[in-house]
Amino acid sequence: QVKLVESGGGLVQAGGSLRLTCAASGSIGSVSAMGWYRQVPGKQRELVASITDGGMTTYTDSVKGRFTISRDNAKNTVYLQMNTLKPEDTAVYYCYMTQTYKLGRDWGQGTQVTVSS
Repeated sequence: QVKLVESGGGLVQAGGSLRLTCAASGSIGSVSAMGWYRQVPGKQRELVASITDGGMTTYTDSVKGRFTISRDNAKNTVYLQMNTLKPEDTAVYYCYMTQTYKLGRDWGQGTQVTVSS
């Protein structure tokens, strides 16, 4: 069984920064990708950023140039540095992980990010 634990969320003013951390533990094999989704009430979960085991990154257009995803493969930990935050970034952020020989994704419990104007 895999457990993902997120931390680093909170309340910040517009223009501020936060750094999210997600640490994975448990029965982990070959990790292919880790990343972050976010969700606001009444809307679908949105992919924010992802990073492969080789370091290839993808970002949704609205966060490009402001957010940076990084990963420590040895620690099975992924980070999301969020700068120049906007009120529209307010959401619950969920960490996920995919493994090469395992179907589906493992998810964290979510961490709230609130950006005030």
